[in-house]
Amino acid sequence: MVLPMLHGYAFSNFQSFRDRTEVDLTLTRKVTLTDWMTETPTGERVSKLMAVVGPNGSGKTALVKPMAFLSWFVSQSFQIAQDALIPVTPHFAAAIDPTEFECTLDFDGKLWRYVLRCTPQRVLHEALYQRRERFGYVFIRDWDETRKGYVVKQQEFGLAAQEARKVRQNVSLISWAAQFGVPLATRMVAPYVVTNVNVLGRVPMGEQAVLAAAQHFSVHPDQKERMVQLLSAWDLGLTSVELQEITINTPESGQKVWVPFGRHKHHQTEIQLPFAWESSGTQGAFVLLSRLLTALEIGGVAIIDEFENDLHPHMLEPILGLFANPSTNPHQAQLLFTCHAVEVLNLIHKSQVMRKRSINPVLPLTS
Repeated sequence: MVLPMLHGYAFSNFQSFRDRTEVDLTLTRKVTLTDWMTETPTGERVSKLMAVVGPNGSGKTALVKPMAFLSWFVSQSFQIAQDALIPVTPHFAAAIDPTEFECTLDFDGKLWRYVLRCTPQRVLHEALYQRRERFGYVFIRDWDETRKGYVVKQQEFGLAAQEARKVRQNVSLISWAAQFGVPLATRMVAPYVVTNVNVLGRVPMGEQAVLAAAQHFSVHPDQKERMVQLLSAWDLGLTSVELQEITINTPESGQKVWVPFGRHKHHQTEIQLPFAWESSGTQGAFVLLSRLLTALEIGGVAIIDEFENDLHPHMLEPILGLFANPSTNPHQAQLLFTCHAVEVLNLIHKSQVMRKRSINPVLPLTS
């Protein structure tokens, strides 16, 4: 299977964005290809990086949230309660109007377009298109207010009509169809997006994030080995990171967690320190790598808010370089991230940077 590559997405009436806003990762033939760009199986040139640069309060997080939401909605919305609201927040000036999303991507060596229009209460319109000679629908789902139900049209999607009509109002038809073993839906709900963004914003750094990263590395030894190599190269004095499974609370509870420890060498003496004693930069890089190395190993998209938060500026270039190097990024994983660091302007092409000055529409970097 050819792994997905994001070409771009658009949205409107979402949080601080009322008007339609587009994020485009495609490149023209005029742009000279670099290691941070690639040509997809469908023939388009696509960037493996997109940086959103701007000050606090400019809407950077809200700009990357739509793709994090779409990934969750398509793959996991079946898991929410039947009466739960869809976690979208429209612009305050258009609170009763629907929110709209659209994204285009390569998947299975073909070009697809996904469209969603919804309110917090229900999906109003959902459609999946595949490009052959031109885009044609795979399914179209529309809410019929008179019948209080959905009208669903399909072409080679494979979901039984009676099951399609039963789709819940707060669930993607793709997530719904995966529960019935529809092959295309089953492939599409795989975890191709890793992110530190949820409906509330950036997942905060802290003890829980460090423990979650340690748990991740405990079951992915190859990624742990790569993490140790990178942190040891970036952090002077750190020779290794060890993971220990310990019991918390009382022995009767049986609850165990994986806890990281940093190993340091001083002259001929080696000591082991709790990871809480490491610098915030080392802890931040540890957590960040648990997400980035996953994307690099399996392909897909990493969506990271405040990418350089707690990191030393010198770490920025080597971390971004992981996505440029074919040996560390064999599946052409992409990275969409927000940051404040202007140093990023010296590292990547201007077509891979978007400036966010305020809650006004995004401005491409032109100089």
